[in-house]
Amino acid sequence: MYREREKSKVFVTANARSVGTVTWIPFIGYWRKRGMKKVVKFGGSSLASAEQFKKVGEIIRSDGSRRYVVPSAPGKRFSNDTKVTDMLYTCYGAAMKEKNFTDLLSAIQNRYNEIIEGLNLTLSLDKDFEIIRENFGKKAGRDYAASRGEYLNSKIMAAYLGFEFIDAAEVVRFNEDGSFNDDVTNTLLSGRLDKTEYAVIPGFYGAKEDGTVVTFSRGGSDVTGSLVALAASADLYENWTDVSGFLIADPRIVKNPKSIETITYKELRELSYMGASVLHEDAIFPVRKAGIPINIRNTNAPQDKGTLIVEGTCRQPKYTITGIAGTDGFASITVEKAMMNSEIGFCRKVLQVFEENEVSIEHMPSGIDTMTIFVHKDEFEEKEQQVLAGIHKAVDPDHIELESDLALIAIVGRGMRATRGTAGRIFSALAHAHINVKMIDQGSSELNIIVGVRHDDFKNAIRALYEIFVLTQI
Repeated sequence: MYREREKSKVFVTANARSVGTVTWIPFIGYWRKRGMKKVVKFGGSSLASAEQFKKVGEIIRSDGSRRYVVPSAPGKRFSNDTKVTDMLYTCYGAAMKEKNFTDLLSAIQNRYNEIIEGLNLTLSLDKDFEIIRENFGKKAGRDYAASRGEYLNSKIMAAYLGFEFIDAAEVVRFNEDGSFNDDVTNTLLSGRLDKTEYAVIPGFYGAKEDGTVVTFSRGGSDVTGSLVALAASADLYENWTDVSGFLIADPRIVKNPKSIETITYKELRELSYMGASVLHEDAIFPVRKAGIPINIRNTNAPQDKGTLIVEGTCRQPKYTITGIAGTDGFASITVEKAMMNSEIGFCRKVLQVFEENEVSIEHMPSGIDTMTIFVHKDEFEEKEQQVLAGIHKAVDPDHIELESDLALIAIVGRGMRATRGTAGRIFSALAHAHINVKMIDQGSSELNIIVGVRHDDFKNAIRALYEIFVLTQI
């Protein structure tokens, strides 16, 4: 796709010039095909220090199609360090209590000055910090305080790369009630990016029409990157972090699990629902709508291909399964009544009791005369007796049985559709590990199988499933 012309790095902000059917970018030193666009988002650990900034700079300059950059706020430089976003929350908390926050704000400015000095930039953020100090004094809000981490880091990134800086408050729109306005955002962003060849856009925040800053939930820079990719009609959204993509299983449970090369949005949704977390869940939807792939990459190992997230693929997975994920802290309520299946509206009446008590339901496997409802234990315990009394009143059951300290594990993979005996292998692996299955639920898509086990068997169950589907298949 690219052929090298000159290896020396020339930091020039001059306009690109066309040569034939391609465009020469002076400060990158690479030919690129006209129109190729990548949006690159870098997490806090990737931008925690000047050294990390230099790695990011190398990555961006190595590929001229990396045109739009979405940075997070600086993360931890070492294990017991503090993220800048948390420092900002602490500083603003002091301001809210009418305490002197000068030293706290100076510590934050020192973090940014260390990066600036390490990059040998002439940039000064003094005026920005004067404005922040003033707005903190006026109690501009926690969202405003938190957003300054990304705002300041993006100004440094823009100066370092020679890219245009676009304040997210100008192009990411929220409604007056604080809800996100995707239509206006896409209009504003696409209009601005159409006029901008290379730009840095801060992640994590936007603003209402009156300029009031509003943030996404923590990790929301992933969402901003996805919105920029949609607005730019990008060919690829690269999300750079400190891991080389998704892993088949939790590395805290399985030692050195294999990585996932390619995963579909549907598979990712199933795994994310069960607790697998590398990418902010809301970041999937904007790019999925446009069919834009996401590539999860490692800033500290840019040679690794990472994980490619796609709408669909003809590629056969390396293993029958794509991933295993699980979470514990569930309780089950089993309602038993003879001839339940012939009683019209039985299930609806039971579920209505949970709805009236504002208890969400996770899964509902059923038999001829029984139905079992899985709920989050913490949420259910507060309203346990109200729910039980409501069920008795609604359907007059023969028996209700409660069980707590349960875990749910999802075995997910598009390869399961074409592979016979997958459920048999699951039961075999769990039986061999002396684990009793409390529940099994398979979706109609044949994309996933969910099993319920006791909390004490949770980790051993994941290890047993990983061994039979991955280690024995190598």
